[in-house]
Amino acid sequence: MEKSLDLANMTRVQQFILLGLSTKMEIRDALFAVFLTLYLLTLLENTLIIYLICSHSELHKPMYFFLGNLSCLEMCYVSVTMPSLLVGLWTGPYHISFVACMTQLFFFVSLICTECTLLASMAYDRYVAICRPLHYPLLMRPQVCLGLALSSWIGGLVVSAIKTKCIASLTYCGPNVLNQFFCDVSPLLNLSCTHVALTELVDFISAIVIFCGTLLVALASYSAIAVTVLRMPSAAARRKAFSTCASHLAVVGIFYSAALFIYCRPSRIKSMDLNKVLSVIYTVVTPMCNPVIYCLRNREVHAVLRKTLHSS
Repeated sequence: MEKSLDLANMTRVQQFILLGLSTKMEIRDALFAVFLTLYLLTLLENTLIIYLICSHSELHKPMYFFLGNLSCLEMCYVSVTMPSLLVGLWTGPYHISFVACMTQLFFFVSLICTECTLLASMAYDRYVAICRPLHYPLLMRPQVCLGLALSSWIGGLVVSAIKTKCIASLTYCGPNVLNQFFCDVSPLLNLSCTHVALTELVDFISAIVIFCGTLLVALASYSAIAVTVLRMPSAAARRKAFSTCASHLAVVGIFYSAALFIYCRPSRIKSMDLNKVLSVIYTVVTPMCNPVIYCLRNREVHAVLRKTLHSS
């Protein structure tokens, strides 16, 4: 009873202070220039991918439909976290209101969950294309692709709404300093002055379902692909099959390695500097590299890009 009264008398935090990526004045300007360039480059790359896919009928295929969705997601993704990173590098530690922080958290969690499901859908698409090519037109017909994409986006919104509601309902009575460049789950849990076991459990279960569930789908798909490819009699056919999957496998490896390390455990993270470094990988590096990785060795994308450049 006494503890409840004490908590009731405490002033609820109305805003948080984001320390940003770095507090060192001597390197902030250089980092600002680097990350602003990366942000603009990411937007340009993904806009180009979406334009090419929408404007050329030869790219109206399931693989490119999912790639277009992924590019759209990456643009939203970097636009949720990168502006606050840039503001922190420009001004140093700065204040963000409680509502703005929870809004950023909602969109961030939603997009990261959606990306997991999209990556799993893309792995399934490659599985069907290589392991069941005769059934590909039926199994990956437009209605199925649209259903997978919509379930990815809507599922991300639902999971994020639940997680954000749990985190927003906690009591924050000080300190209010987040050692991060955006409002993330673990730093917020570290600041709560109430019991967070239930919220951590919700966070852990959702991480298991979303991260581990979609990762298992991707791993199962690529295991089946590996078995099928190794049975192919032609070395040329094996190389072609592996080349179509290598880029996606690289993206999955980079994304899940960083994300699973941070989110798939119920305990709070203490090493927040390491957390920030890993956050940069999947919030900045991965969205920038995805279009390059996916399209660098893709002949169809090269062909339509050359056609577009020559026509202009």
